[in-house]
Amino acid sequence: MAISTFDGPVRSLNGFYAQGPGNVVPITASTTLTVAQHAGKIIEVGGTLASNIVLTLPAINMSASSPSAGPGTDPNTQNNQGAVFTIWVDATIATSSLKIGTNGTDRFVGSVLSIDSDSSGAMAGFIPGASDDFINLNGTTTGGVVGTCITITSLTTNKYMVNGVIVCTSTPATPFATS
Repeated sequence: MAISTFDGPVRSLNGFYAQGPGNVVPITASTTLTVAQHAGKIIEVGGTLASNIVLTLPAINMSASSPSAGPGTDPNTQNNQGAVFTIWVDATIATSSLKIGTNGTDRFVGSVLSIDSDSSGAMAGFIPGASDDFINLNGTTTGGVVGTCITITSLTTNKYMVNGVIVCTSTPATPFATS
């Protein structure tokens, strides 16, 4: 029995190619993320940051889109259900911190696995509390060491689903917070 494979280019949900250098978006300052510029791409942050960086997720909008605006074919459509934001730490966060936050109304559901990169190799899983709307990575106990990768998906009204692996040093601590 022959097995068929697909060797064509990979397309994202919005119909654009999801490969090549334009698919990785480096961020070095606080930024309000948008579906058009950041969803479906790899957001790269890390290293020696000049100051604390806050990545603010867009408000979840579950409003219906007109047939001509999507859903799914137009990155500028008002409905952003299913938008995926992937945050990758390419160099251990040093001197400052990275905060990933919502608009204050949306909350996180899901989980992350935290792995200690030093000799103990300790691991811990963390889930957000009912009012947690921030993920704080400090480069040590709450993650932000090179290799940290978090995927955040606009799930439904007021709920972002988060999953990922955060790499830390020392005893793992929850990255979820209310600020």
